[in-house]
Amino acid sequence: MRKDCAKIVIALLFSLTATLSLNAKESSSSAIAAGQPVIAAHGMVASQDRLATRIGVDVLRRGGNAVDAAVAVAFALAVTLPEAGNLGGGGFMLIHLAHPARNVAIDYRERAPADTPRNVFLDKDGNAVPHKSRDTGLAVGVPGTVAGLAYALQHYGSGKFTLAELAAPAIALARQGIIVDQDLAASLAHAAPRLARWPSTAKIFLHKNGTPLRQGELLLQKDLAASLEAIAADGPSGFYKGPIAKKIVAAVNAAGGHMTLADMESYKPLERKPIKGTYRGYEIVTMPPPSSGGVALIELLNILEGFPLAKLGASSPETIHLMAEAMKPVYADRARYMGDPDRVKMPIRGLTDKAYAARLRAAISPAKARPATAIMAGNPLPYESPQTTHFSIVDAVGDAVSNTYTLNFSFGVGLVAEGTGILLNNELDDFAAKPGAPNAYGLLGGAANAPAGGKRPLSSMTPAMVFQNGALRLVTGSPGGSRIITIVAQILLDCIDFHMNVAQAEAAIRIHDQWLPDELQVEPGLPAATLQKLTAMGHTIHQFAPWGSAQSIMRNGNHWEGASDPRQHDGLAAGY
Repeated sequence: MRKDCAKIVIALLFSLTATLSLNAKESSSSAIAAGQPVIAAHGMVASQDRLATRIGVDVLRRGGNAVDAAVAVAFALAVTLPEAGNLGGGGFMLIHLAHPARNVAIDYRERAPADTPRNVFLDKDGNAVPHKSRDTGLAVGVPGTVAGLAYALQHYGSGKFTLAELAAPAIALARQGIIVDQDLAASLAHAAPRLARWPSTAKIFLHKNGTPLRQGELLLQKDLAASLEAIAADGPSGFYKGPIAKKIVAAVNAAGGHMTLADMESYKPLERKPIKGTYRGYEIVTMPPPSSGGVALIELLNILEGFPLAKLGASSPETIHLMAEAMKPVYADRARYMGDPDRVKMPIRGLTDKAYAARLRAAISPAKARPATAIMAGNPLPYESPQTTHFSIVDAVGDAVSNTYTLNFSFGVGLVAEGTGILLNNELDDFAAKPGAPNAYGLLGGAANAPAGGKRPLSSMTPAMVFQNGALRLVTGSPGGSRIITIVAQILLDCIDFHMNVAQAEAAIRIHDQWLPDELQVEPGLPAATLQKLTAMGHTIHQFAPWGSAQSIMRNGNHWEGASDPRQHDGLAAGY
């Protein structure tokens, strides 16, 4: 009987999802490039995949709240965006509850297996070996996504939907197959050599001759459908115990890792107190550690608050210079102080204090860039009192979710646990293998973020919300590895200082300076005169292909405005 009911639910939800685009107000990347957000009166979803967005809007239409929709979207992205959406990774969910007003941070970050020594990624001479932390079973953290989604639904869902009902559209998509879109085809082409290393992965995403699936071809994920069905039937225990857990552990250990069934069974998501700050009269609410994103975002905004950015103008060389110079000490502090809050004591109050920011601001010259060697982590103590995806959701009563989750690299470590369809993360590369050894994104770290059994590695994920006089104004976040923090900061600056709408803010040219490597990274499109002036100021400029995939929703009067980043082709903001 239960199987028959499940089939009916799957068919119904999939039918509703398939027809939703006829009714929902939607924005494509082409509309965003023109600076036109989508407008909706009641609720909205912005994600990196069209099908996932439509599934989320469908849940909202049928009376679900933002958390219900978030769970459905996250499960769907595990199918439609396998390079980042996941069951085998982890992340962070920021929730705003409107009545009564409350903000909640759910940490479902991966944990290192218990048998993880500090020198796990070093050779016999004590040198960091990047291959170990990126391409082997040693890189795989205990996944947190399934536990995190179930926790959010149990504690903050509307009560109108079961986990099984919210997983049903994802199950149907995995079993019936999805058409490979432009973005997925590009991701598969780029990752094909890594995916080909693992037969269990290659048989899903590659042709028999080793070439990746192309745009317009059908991607079937029947093992993933079966795994989703087990989760739908048994909840988190269907993932963390029994056959799925055994297969994940076997795959990790066969690839050189040290994961156990006890590691899987003992995983728990954690509810933490959000980080809060202010910027020009707006309240900023974001993620606490082990995400470094929230602390870094507040520290960065505190420094920039003392500069007249609006007067200097968006993308002017003066504004870009001040932003870059403010970013450098923030990343230096990140490297020294940040880690797992359950293992290390961090001077968070000092790092986010405006007086500390004023001291950092005073060291910035308005005309001359400082070399990285001239910047060290500050002393906040006196003031104490990679591929990822993001989605943003608001519902009809004003509840909201800002969720960022990841496998780290595109497709994680590249390994699908045989018989599960589940791609595994390589999230433990986010640990500092040793002081001074950069991770894959060039980020440095120290003892605070050293590997250890049961520890959660530091992250740059920065789901964020902005409030004005207690009312929700903006929900945003992005993938982008070490650049996530600066992407989110620039969206806030564009909306607050430069009065852009969310579509304009997401399309605006981005810059990034993370202290080390000692370079100012810029997207294409800045005028030659701007680049010349920045060079004359002392910046070493490196131009990179556009980065990030922000998903944002902003309140404007009595309606919501949403946008999906134009840097990706197949994202969608939609509402009703």
